[in-house]
Amino acid sequence: MSALESMMPPVKRASVNGVEIAHYEAGPREGVPIVLCHGFPELAFSWRHQIKAFGDAGRWVIAPDQRGYGLSSKPGGVADYDLEHLTGDLVGLLDHLGIEKAIFVGHDWGGIVVWQMPLMHPGRVAGVIGLNTPFLPRAPADPIAIMRNRFGPDMYIVWFQNPDEPEAVLGADTAKTMRFFMRKPAGPAAGAGLSSEGGGGSTFAFRDLLRGWDGQTGPEQLLTPDELDVFADAFREGGFFGPVSWYRNFTRNWERSESLPTRIDGLPCLMITAELDAVLSPAMAEPMPAFIGDLETHMVRGSGHWTQQEKPEEVNRLMLDWLDRRFPK
Repeated sequence: MSALESMMPPVKRASVNGVEIAHYEAGPREGVPIVLCHGFPELAFSWRHQIKAFGDAGRWVIAPDQRGYGLSSKPGGVADYDLEHLTGDLVGLLDHLGIEKAIFVGHDWGGIVVWQMPLMHPGRVAGVIGLNTPFLPRAPADPIAIMRNRFGPDMYIVWFQNPDEPEAVLGADTAKTMRFFMRKPAGPAAGAGLSSEGGGGSTFAFRDLLRGWDGQTGPEQLLTPDELDVFADAFREGGFFGPVSWYRNFTRNWERSESLPTRIDGLPCLMITAELDAVLSPAMAEPMPAFIGDLETHMVRGSGHWTQQEKPEEVNRLMLDWLDRRFPK
């Protein structure tokens, strides 16, 4: 039996918003549901520890493989992965399950999606939890142009704008790619190691770091071999076009967001930062109180980027405590 089968509830499928979304459910179908939205390069499986804990606590929890990922549909157009589609999938999933409002929890890219939910679909959101990913106000200019100017062409989000090459590099050896990403804060994929050293080097130049990495891991390896297989097999099967295309919509999303609200008010929000996250540092969340009327913030000490997998007990404790206070059963 694979780790996916042994650590996750049975997969369910929903035809929504023109795609099929695979999702996993636990807990009684009562109360305000909690929808867990994963990031890059991840899966609903990233939330395995939270799904069990929330279900055991009597909370209705739902975790989708989002479009382009895992067992869900993988449309072939770049624009199929803009925020209109990504948030629309979540609304469609609520409709499919007969849910009016849910609490949306997002990590990494999933965090960008869930912070957009109250701006784009305010009637469907009961609360928001951001894990590592803060709410960020709309950029003053095209974010890709800003990143290219600040970090150079090799910074991974800028590099992801190129067709085909990112998919080829990431997909050449998915087990190595997943070992490279899924590490605790130690070694070359954490902290300063994410920066290419030398004159004019771009920060977060994953292409060069991955190509130059010998593939060996020590105590910083986050996943068991069985858990690693779930991720490696999923990306070997599904490829990286969809996941990378989420990034290829930064400019489109920015262009289309001009008329959206700039604040979130009247909605309970929780922000959980990770002390050692080199990509989404706790400092990025500091301006959030200026934009969110009802915000509680906590930091998970000693955790890098993959917080719900690195420090699951702490993440579960913080989320369940907040849920019990703000959404008592």
